[in-house]
Amino acid sequence: MAIAPPTPTLRLDIDHEALAANWRKLDRLSGGARAGAAVKADCYGLGVDTCVPVLRDAGARDFFVAHWSEVEPVLKHVPAEQLSVLHGPNTAEEAAYAIATGVRPVINSLHQAKVWKEAGNGVCQLMVDTGIHRLGIRPEDVGNPAIAALDVDVLMSHLSSADEDVAANSNQLSSFKSVLGQVAARKASLANSAGIGLGSDFAFDLTRPGLALYGGIPRPELANDIRQVAFPKAALIQLASLRAGESVGYNGEFTATADMQVGTVSLGYADGFLRSWGGKGNTLRHEGRALAILGKVSMDMVVVDVSAAPELEVGDWLDVPYHLPEASHASGLSQYELLTVLGQRFLR
Repeated sequence: MAIAPPTPTLRLDIDHEALAANWRKLDRLSGGARAGAAVKADCYGLGVDTCVPVLRDAGARDFFVAHWSEVEPVLKHVPAEQLSVLHGPNTAEEAAYAIATGVRPVINSLHQAKVWKEAGNGVCQLMVDTGIHRLGIRPEDVGNPAIAALDVDVLMSHLSSADEDVAANSNQLSSFKSVLGQVAARKASLANSAGIGLGSDFAFDLTRPGLALYGGIPRPELANDIRQVAFPKAALIQLASLRAGESVGYNGEFTATADMQVGTVSLGYADGFLRSWGGKGNTLRHEGRALAILGKVSMDMVVVDVSAAPELEVGDWLDVPYHLPEASHASGLSQYELLTVLGQRFLR
């Protein structure tokens, strides 16, 4: 008889209402534009099957992934014409897949424009590079016959430094405006999450929030509007006594100066809780009480001081502080990394 595996000792609680509220707020902050949703990288690590239905039901109608391999999971939840693939079609195989599924490829180069035309030249999106120099045609290429032949629904670009107050933002805005009249696109899109915080000049017809949907705050203007969505929790798997002079973990980076009680937690860098969390006075928490992390983070475990919570028992859940701006400061990781590195051992 088959036996179900035990309950995982890691879980990732997703606040569905916070996710929906974040989209609705970003949609309102987009002014006359409507907000889409970047759902690439498995909804920034939080799970397509969990997040896409919430975003759809909140009102999102424009979804974006990066890889062709990300299409199928999203299509379980939204119509194909609402999904765009940012990396575009570099091969006939990719173009044929777009045609067969009905998703919208983002054309990023003259090469991709040629591939798309040869595949049938259906409706697409077009990326113009206004200064980030990753993907997109150069502004001077918008008049190329291969581009003019495209049936473009959304003309888009991507901001390089919207989380900062720098000249690059206004420069990219000017560059984007200069090409708007040269492409027969039905809609225009420039702002990501941080771009929404820059104001209505950057909104155009469609914004493409990603990080802020999932609780990230890339600009201070969003700080009072965006709610935490992801709440990682890890189980305590051992309690032990540490004697004065004994050290914890690899290389003995922490040595007890007095007898103390410690707990081993089922959480490590294989789960995205990287070694940058260790040795900086960072903590896990239990019912609001801070439990200091002792020594290095291991692949599957971390040790904490449980002196502040003497009633803890094996199997109890500890909270991993994951309010993204604060977690970024504590770990040295970007808010984007904090979400996308969360491992698959978390029960979502």
